[in-house]
Amino acid sequence: LSSGNHSQVSRVPVAIKVLDVNDNAPEFASEHEAFLCENGKPGQVIQIVSAVDKDDPKNGHYFLYSLLPEMVNNPNFTIKKNEGK
Repeated sequence: LSSGNHSQVSRVPVAIKVLDVNDNAPEFASEHEAFLCENGKPGQVIQIVSAVDKDDPKNGHYFLYSLLPEMVNNPNFTIKKNEGK
């Protein structure tokens, strides 16, 4: 654009709509409260959890569950992936 030739300048109003594709944070599918019995066996399932996300996914939802850093090396608790359920 040359600085002196204003005949080649056009102005057009443009509206831009920003879509927030992550309006909702993931949340547990239901409230959970786990109870442990003192005679529980090693490897026994204590609680099964699942999450939902109200946002519309293009390729489905994927959730990653993990223990808090201070619990990672605790041999009494583990998290196992339950695929296909």
